[in-house]
Amino acid sequence: MSAELPPQQPTEQPTPPSQAAVPPPPLPRAPVRPAPPPRRSTGWLWGCGLGAGGCLLIVLILVAVGLLAVAGSMGGEQGFTAGSAPIALIRVDGMIVAGESQASLLTGGIRGSDDVVDEIHRALRDQEVKAILLRVNSPGGSAAGAQEIYNAVQEARAKGKKVVVSMADVAASGGYYISAPADRIYADPATLTGSIGVIAMHQDYSGLLGKIGVKSETIKSGKLKDMLSPMAPMGDDARQVMRACVMQIYDQFLEAVAKGRRMKVEAVRALADGRIYTGQQAARNGLVDELGGLREALAGAAKLAGIKGPPRYKRYGVPSLLKLLLGGGAGGRVNAVQVGVSGGLLYDEFAARLAWGAESPYLQGAGGAGQP
Repeated sequence: MSAELPPQQPTEQPTPPSQAAVPPPPLPRAPVRPAPPPRRSTGWLWGCGLGAGGCLLIVLILVAVGLLAVAGSMGGEQGFTAGSAPIALIRVDGMIVAGESQASLLTGGIRGSDDVVDEIHRALRDQEVKAILLRVNSPGGSAAGAQEIYNAVQEARAKGKKVVVSMADVAASGGYYISAPADRIYADPATLTGSIGVIAMHQDYSGLLGKIGVKSETIKSGKLKDMLSPMAPMGDDARQVMRACVMQIYDQFLEAVAKGRRMKVEAVRALADGRIYTGQQAARNGLVDELGGLREALAGAAKLAGIKGPPRYKRYGVPSLLKLLLGGGAGGRVNAVQVGVSGGLLYDEFAARLAWGAESPYLQGAGGAGQP
């Protein structure tokens, strides 16, 4: 019996070892070129060009305004003329302050007595000027500033120059004060003038500050040193001092108007309760000589000075635009007997409202002495 052999299992063939992957041949490299030099930025060239162009534009504007100022300083009824002119036109626009004039896009014009007096003196030195025409468009301002201009007008008259005033929209309070000594005053029927009086104001913030917990402590050399301080109510002593100052300057105002208008002081006092007048009302009360505008005032000045032919004038002063370009300051408050706080003596209800936001009791009703 033959033995059976077990079935043979298929023999596994050993797998050959895997061959390592052969890397592909390297790609041919492009020839290395030298890096280009860094490019210089031209932004600074553009900046310099724009800066130079801006400076040149400003210079051209200043030159153009200067030429316009020179050309516009000569004028007359027939338009601009060249050569000399026998009438000096001096404008008093804006609030009057003692000091230099200021111009600003935000606050408008502020007319300083230093500049107005200087322009009047220039007209006095000009041998060809026979008359001075003041074009007043001012609500008034500080007492001291108005007095300085008043004195210069008196000086001009004393030296033989005829002085005529042409009132524009407003010539009130200090604006009327500087007009009073003129040889002749012209006003439009709708001009607002008068407001003869003096005002001093005091603001007391102590109640408001107390509500928010703010306390103020003052160290002073005398009991009245802080009499206009807004940190405390005004005492009786301070009130008497301020009233005495106001009434003294008020008396000066009355005497100046009476002398300039050749009126009695009591007649002026009857008109001087602070109220305003239209040009028509002022003419009826003797505060204005004639009704008319700038053209009529020019003709009147020429007639007074014996000037023949069409009235020709030359304007003194620097135009407001040129002042702005030259960096004119911007003053926001009247400096009149200022004591370091928002108080002072003013010839003007309108200026007080502009400076401190106060309402004027004289703008509301009719009645009283001198009301037509």
